[in-house]
Amino acid sequence: MNYEDRDPYGMYRRLNLDSDSTPHKGPGPSLMGANTLIGNDVFNDDHEKLGDIKEIMLHVHSGRVGYAVLSFGGFFGLGDKLFAVPWAALTLDTVNKRFMLKVPKERLSEAPGFAKDNWPDMADSTWSQGIHHWYGLTEAGDSDS
Repeated sequence: MNYEDRDPYGMYRRLNLDSDSTPHKGPGPSLMGANTLIGNDVFNDDHEKLGDIKEIMLHVHSGRVGYAVLSFGGFFGLGDKLFAVPWAALTLDTVNKRFMLKVPKERLSEAPGFAKDNWPDMADSTWSQGIHHWYGLTEAGDSDS
């Protein structure tokens, strides 16, 4: 399912509300509702499905999105491994209505992950630096390269 399918308020529907008949599309894709993004697929540049977004983690004090929690592997939800992917590592593919992550499938299977009943302390700066480094990002979300 994609963000347009999960849109309970119609914020992404094309509407002709302007008096000059200019199509109005709402707030997306620059500003989007979190509940419409949970469940969206994540693919890599090789068009392989890496998983889907299970949760979006917010830095409460700054208001920034910190991580998307990606589910990868397993079968029918059994044996899935969860990965905290820095939000800055994801890009939105508005044509295919999915997220893109520039990580080969084999490399993602080696990423630091966790079980659904054993979440890491994502507020721990050492953990956060390690995750950002693994995805080639600085703590601020900029690419190291």
